[in-house]
Amino acid sequence: MSRRSLLQRSALGLGALGLGDLFSAQKVYAGPSLEGGAGDALATKLPHFPGKAKRVIHFFLNGGPSQVDTFDPKPALLKYAGQPAPENLTTERKTGAAFPSPFKFQKYGQSGIEVSELFSRTAQHIDDIAVIRSMVAQVPNHEPSLMLMNCGDSVLSRPSVGAWVMYGLGTENQNLPGFVAMCPSGLPIKDSENWQSGFLPGIFQGTFIDPQHTEIDKLIENIRSPHATQAVQRRQLDLLRSLNAEHREPRVDARLDARIQSFEMAFRMQMEAADAFDIAREPQYIRESYGNGVHGRQTLIARRLLERGVRYVQLWHGAGQPWDHHAQIEQNHRKLAAEIDQPIAALLTDLKQRGMLEDTLVIWGGEFGRTPTVELDGNGKSALGRDHNHYGFTVWMAGGGIRGGTIHGATDDFGFKAVKDPVSVHDFHATILHLLGFDHERLTYRYAGRDFRLTDVHGQVVRSILA
Repeated sequence: MSRRSLLQRSALGLGALGLGDLFSAQKVYAGPSLEGGAGDALATKLPHFPGKAKRVIHFFLNGGPSQVDTFDPKPALLKYAGQPAPENLTTERKTGAAFPSPFKFQKYGQSGIEVSELFSRTAQHIDDIAVIRSMVAQVPNHEPSLMLMNCGDSVLSRPSVGAWVMYGLGTENQNLPGFVAMCPSGLPIKDSENWQSGFLPGIFQGTFIDPQHTEIDKLIENIRSPHATQAVQRRQLDLLRSLNAEHREPRVDARLDARIQSFEMAFRMQMEAADAFDIAREPQYIRESYGNGVHGRQTLIARRLLERGVRYVQLWHGAGQPWDHHAQIEQNHRKLAAEIDQPIAALLTDLKQRGMLEDTLVIWGGEFGRTPTVELDGNGKSALGRDHNHYGFTVWMAGGGIRGGTIHGATDDFGFKAVKDPVSVHDFHATILHLLGFDHERLTYRYAGRDFRLTDVHGQVVRSILA
């Protein structure tokens, strides 16, 4: 070996040792470990490569919003109104003639993307939004489609997207849950399975919050102890931790680890949660920009959580499946869109003004779309609604790493089926992980003798919407 080669190799080796020591001191590393308990499991971790997004907020319109009434205009429906559509695919219920949208569309922004009047405020930000008009799911049923969209599998129990993100990135705030799911007035269909940790450690499961409440003690139940001060609680937890550690020593039990970690998280939340969830601390003009309803409130809470280091926030529209409009879609879609259009637009404005939009990924959509043909009631008459449609529907993304003002893919002339550049849910998930800095094929977890990943054995990143 020459002297030059020796010096080169030695220098690189010493640099790597120094870098390793630095990362160790900051608890920043490429893969999660539970050996040190919650501190290690939730510590900030390095992704595979520098990601454009650091955090995610997902507006989930559970029930299935209609693509042809929101972000995928279809003039052909007006031409064929009341007539049989050239193609009427099999869905869950019987449908009849072509059903034109009762809502007006117009072009917005420099990109000139057409958006329905239902989301006229959100449309003001269309140049920051990438609209995917060619999403495809697997079946026209809520339960499996919810599991597919949230957990990557419509049949088997799997970890949710938020849990995978927590597993890969950890959290930036040890005093708050890294993954929060908010749903006003109850739970969506499939309940907490939508934000489950599956076979991942339980500490990565989403924390459910019902934002219908405004008092902190109701919003976050048992956030304060009526019996003990924090100093007393700390001594109690230290004793409990030592007993649990002794009990854990001869075994490896992920459920016990999760329980220990949940006790510690609950204690730490007392210090910061009351502040994070208290929107009264926001200026009045900010509160007014989001609106006074529950959706404005939960969206503003979400922004406060994100800026405090929470990694993944999912905002559901409400209990059950509120966007499931098999009848009277005009009045029902109009009512629900009015509840969230202003909060979404306010969030995009707020994030941009705070310099957070560039590294916050914003997602909008449901578990599937709706038919362009009218649904028929039991007597074969029009119900003025639309059935479930998994053959082609719309979602959109904005913010961290997204090339705004773009459209990816297309459905047919009637909006029934994706015919150009279809995007599977696995592709969608691969794209989310890519924006966060992960190769979706390498973000794996060893379970039951094999390496699992969110996208299973599928998925291609949708590169046309990347900045």
